[in-house]
Amino acid sequence: MQPKTFLITGASSGFGRAIFGVAIAAGHKAVGTVRRDADRQALEALHLERAKTAILDVTQLDVLDDVVARIQREHGPVDVLINSAGYGHEGVLEESPLAEMRHQLDVNLFGAVAMMRAVLPSMRERRRGHIINITSMAGYVGLAGIAYYTASKYALEGLSEVLAKEVAGFGVKVTALAPGSFRTDWAGRSMIRSERRIADYDAMFDPIRKARQDKSGKQNGNPERLAQVVLDLVAMDQPPVHLLLGSDALELARSALRARLEQISEWEATTRSTDYK
Repeated sequence: MQPKTFLITGASSGFGRAIFGVAIAAGHKAVGTVRRDADRQALEALHLERAKTAILDVTQLDVLDDVVARIQREHGPVDVLINSAGYGHEGVLEESPLAEMRHQLDVNLFGAVAMMRAVLPSMRERRRGHIINITSMAGYVGLAGIAYYTASKYALEGLSEVLAKEVAGFGVKVTALAPGSFRTDWAGRSMIRSERRIADYDAMFDPIRKARQDKSGKQNGNPERLAQVVLDLVAMDQPPVHLLLGSDALELARSALRARLEQISEWEATTRSTDYK
């Protein structure tokens, strides 16, 4: 595979950082975006002169296009966009302020869309490119206690499928990559948790929160292996539009989709009853 130029958001930690390192090691040019100068220095120290970084908060829509344009002037057209910037919000819906949902969508959804819009003109004109959106198994199955996060990932899964159809004729590929539980900071410092205040939810939610905290750092998923899958995907002529990663994601998604199909069949008569006769 010829070397490609990667633009990776959220490169200071988690999947973004893993993909950044693996792409550089494979001989590609990688530009990683981070929000703070301290993160930039830490990332550059890992890869010395080979690391290319840029300060970018994906929620700052007024400057995002200019930053991406500058990156492409300095480093060449983006061949692969990795939308990895994001975080998790945990909380029962009734207890979680709407402001927290707005911020969750600003980062996980609107920021990703803004990045796609910023690179698409160049990809479309060159008739090539690959956009990889890091979603989640929560984009397949609603998991109690992370309603706002689930909403952002369901939306990004659906949007990725639509975009893949819209740009297929231009040689641009889109993949929604849905990981299960991996050993990243998602359940640690990268998660915002709403305060508990309604006792009625204790029996349902408290064990979920405790299990997630206890599992943090012990998840089955290996971020380095996910990063290698990303390199495999960008080398494919026909990569999948949707791809689950992790055995837990596979099991949960299969179970959820099977249950949904069963419910569709159970209610088929009612579904058909609304047609004109």
